[in-house]
Formats: sequence, structure tokens, C-alpha cells
Amino acid sequence: MKKILLSCVAVLFCISVIAQNSVTLKMNLEKNKVYRFSSASEQTITQTVNGNQQTIDSKTNNTVSIKMIDATADFMIAEVRFDTIVNNTNSMGKTINMSSVNEGNIKSTETADVISCIMNRLSKNALYVKMDFAGKVLEVVNSKMLSDVIMKDTSSIALTGPMASGVKTQIINMISDKTLKTMIETFTRHLPGKMVSTGESWNVTLNTNSGGMSLDIITGYHLDGVHASSANITAESNIKAAENAVPMESGGAKITYDDLKGMSKSNMVIDIRTGLVVGDNAKTHIAGTLGVNVAGMSLQIPMDINGESKIIALQ
Repeated sequence: MKKILLSCVAVLFCISVIAQNSVTLKMNLEKNKVYRFSSASEQTITQTVNGNQQTIDSKTNNTVSIKMIDATADFMIAEVRFDTIVNNTNSMGKTINMSSVNEGNIKSTETADVISCIMNRLSKNALYVKMDFAGKVLEVVNSKMLSDVIMKDTSSIALTGPMASGVKTQIINMISDKTLKTMIETFTRHLPGKMVSTGESWNVTLNTNSGGMSLDIITGYHLDGVHASSANITAESNIKAAENAVPMESGGAKITYDDLKGMSKSNMVIDIRTGLVVGDNAKTHIAGTLGVNVAGMSLQIPMDINGESKIIALQ
């Protein structure tokens, strides 16, 4: 009898251990509750043009809020707001500060004022997104309406020459459907959408728009452990230019980036109760050669990018 009792206790203990090491990782947001996050990144781009090395340092600080307003068995509808968008760039000693906190001026002859104006408009308008329970954005429902509102008077941009063309392209890329999806999925698309066990892995494949470049990112996630209501996860991403990527156009130049390749590694903590990120720290390295064709000339520009980023949940 004692042996049977001990065996039952052992079985129950094993079941308990298995339960603690297995967890369902999917979106489970409370209806109408607002979840807020901040992200910060620093990036250094080093490129060599005609034998001269150029360095561009960029810092971004954004805050975003997500609110689930309805759900079906297959997807949920969420209201997403980019509450603040800030970017500071130092290129060869010239600093440009752009921020959604400033209203900016679409008719200004300063690039920072024009881009700040677009950022400000984006921060004042909600995105309504259809998202699956693995955090993938299926559709930005009001993408076209939002684009029309933000782009309503860009024809009055007073910048001239190649600078005007470059800024208009930047604006279009900034509010494109793919860019908006990428910006949202930075905070959401890490989940398998099912039960996984400690030691198990899953993959997520993304095609993103980054600064006008179409990139394929394949990320392998690994569940390291479960502690109370948190899941510890490590992730490693392989990054490359998308197949048949369309060249960028800026200031009259056509820029190809076919051989860009890189890797990103991160450590993150996921709240099991909601499926949202509690914290995420990542380091990224990308390198390759840009092909620049402008005014009948062709240049090859080696480029090296190093970056660090952090996401934290706000109370």
C-alpha cells in the first residue's frame, strides 16, 4: 500500500513538473485595457565612399500603446497608437532631430520640420489592426484612410531638388502598409500561438521594410524556462535582402542592396498571462555593399551596421 501511495505521489509530482515546464504562448489581452511599451535603439552605420569613411549615428525612442477592442475565435481587433516617435541622427557632424512631440511644418525648408510634421500626424491617429493570436498583423484596417490623412498636403512641401525627392520617398516609406505592420510586430510577433515546453523552439519569418529596404528576417525562438508568470526566451535572427528586392530611390539615385546580410541576437521575457513582451534586449550586425547609380555614374559603397535595441513594458 505504501509503495502504491509513493508511486501515486511520484506520478503527481512528475505531472506538476511537466505542467510548470509547459506553457501556452499566445495573445490573451484583456478587452479595452491599454498596454504601453517603450522602445529605444542606437545604431551606427559606417560606409566608405570613394575611399572616405563616413559614420552615421542614429538614436530612436518610441512609445506605443495597444488596446484589444474585439475578438473572434481566429483573430482580434486592436487599436494601436504610436504615442511618441523620436529620431536623432548625427551624420558627419550634422545633427538632425525629428520628433512627433513637435507639430513641425510641412512647408518648411528644413527636413527635420517636415518629417516631424508627419510623425506628429501619425502619433495623433489610431491604427486599427486585425491580428492573430501569435501576434502577426493580418491587416491594418484603416491603412488607406490613415495614409490619406497624413499625406493630405504633401504636395506643398517646399524642399527642392534631390532633397525634396528623398524626403517624399522617406515619408511614403514611413507610412506604408508594410512599414506600419513592421512597427507593430516589433512589439507583438514573437509567439508560437500554442503550448510549448521548456527547451522547445519555433520560427517566425518576416518580410520587413527598414529605411526603404525590403529585408527577410528568419528568427528562431527558444523557450529557456518558465518562472511564475514569465517565460524566458532567447532569439536569433538571420537577416538578408529579400529576393528580387526593389531598389531604393533617393535624391535621383537608384540604390541596390542585394548582398546585405546580418544577424541579431536577443534575450526576452514574455508575460504568460497576456503574451506581451515584458523586456527585450537585442544586438544586431548587418554588412554588405550598396550599389549606387546616379547621373550615369555607378558606385559601390561598403556598409557596416551595428545596433542595440531595448523594449520594456510600461506600467
